[in-house]
Amino acid sequence: MEEIHLILAKNLKAFRENKKLSLEKVAELTGVSKTMIGQIERGESSPTITTIWKIANGLKISFTSLINHPQPDTQLVLKKEIQTLSEDNGRYRVYPYFPFENDKRFEVYTVEIDKGGYLSAEPHIEGTEELIVVFDGEITIRVNNEEHTLESGDSIRFKADRPHTYHNLGKSLARVSMILFYPAE
Repeated sequence: MEEIHLILAKNLKAFRENKKLSLEKVAELTGVSKTMIGQIERGESSPTITTIWKIANGLKISFTSLINHPQPDTQLVLKKEIQTLSEDNGRYRVYPYFPFENDKRFEVYTVEIDKGGYLSAEPHIEGTEELIVVFDGEITIRVNNEEHTLESGDSIRFKADRPHTYHNLGKSLARVSMILFYPAE
């Protein structure tokens, strides 16, 4: 399976060239340095989830459009074949199951957060909503300076175009389904 940073390299370069954007313009739009953008496009860098989100948000495209191959009409997704993305020393893991499609305007992830795991997320594209269902464990989500603690079977929907955090303050692994819904262009 092709490594995710190489897929990202191809997708970012193809998007930039298709839109006729210079490295300087991409850096200006995303807040990621021209040098880093060049390294990513050459496959010389494996950027963090936060950096990939900065690029996606700055270019007003979905996260998964940067990290996944274009998808066929029917797709079977096996967890063992998904390349896991992680933060917080591996305690926050993201499994991108279904990538963004222009006519669908959403993407689906499973997220696993070990006890004590934490992620501070950058705001997504304006108008983006997140829908989360907790399947196992407990998770605390902070958005708009309000904390919401969800347990197994609970769900939340919130505007994700502002800073938000995920924290597992529970006693065991938290497993959630996350859907990002993007506004129409």
